[in-house]
Amino acid sequence: MQFDEIPSFSKELKRLQKRYRSLPKDILSLKSLLERQPEGNESRHWRGLHKSESLAVFKMRLACASLHSSDMRLVYAYHPGDTKIVFIELYFKGDKANEDRELIKEYILRAEET
Repeated sequence: MQFDEIPSFSKELKRLQKRYRSLPKDILSLKSLLERQPEGNESRHWRGLHKSESLAVFKMRLACASLHSSDMRLVYAYHPGDTKIVFIELYFKGDKANEDRELIKEYILRAEET
């Protein structure tokens, strides 16, 4: 499985890992899980936002050891044909109530054009 991230995700990850030191390790654990279950596990912690033949976008709760809870949210796109996962957005639920829907729509439009 190949993992990638959009520039705004990288920037947000860098900012958040200053506050939550375990975040890089948490993301590594997540990658291991996503290699086995890229489309989630039907729990309330995983939600499908978009699904087409070439692309599926999910929002999930990310367990952060520094927070001792699942107050982090991660939005990612799964490209089954390329066996690739692209991280789109990461945010702390205390800072932001919901995902950036415009950012997700923009990603979907660009991804489905190619």
